[in-house]
Amino acid sequence: MVTVGSVVLGVSNVRRAAAFWTRALDYVPREPAQEDWVVLVPRAGNGVQVALGTSETPPQPRPRVHLDLYARDAADQAAEVERLVGLGADRVAWDLYPADPDFVVLADPDGNRFCVIDTSH
Repeated sequence: MVTVGSVVLGVSNVRRAAAFWTRALDYVPREPAQEDWVVLVPRAGNGVQVALGTSETPPQPRPRVHLDLYARDAADQAAEVERLVGLGADRVAWDLYPADPDFVVLADPDGNRFCVIDTSH
């Protein structure tokens, strides 16, 4: 039996990406970052690791795989979106939103798309 150990994101600048994701998720480096690789783990203990590795491939505008970050409700979602934008994320003009979306699409400083989900929706 295997389990998911890490979600890996390709980035152009590992240190910049680590600075964003450590603040966005309250994660810390598992060990000191290298120039081209770092594994981030939850500060509070167990949870999914996020690994950041240098990639020359540009981010996909409609990625097949992405992170979903969960918020408790619409107010929490709005607050988290603003916090993440304040940390350096960008709002994405997503043309595939349904009529009443439960998600907001953002991009990290490297352009990797991710969603903030209102789990009460």
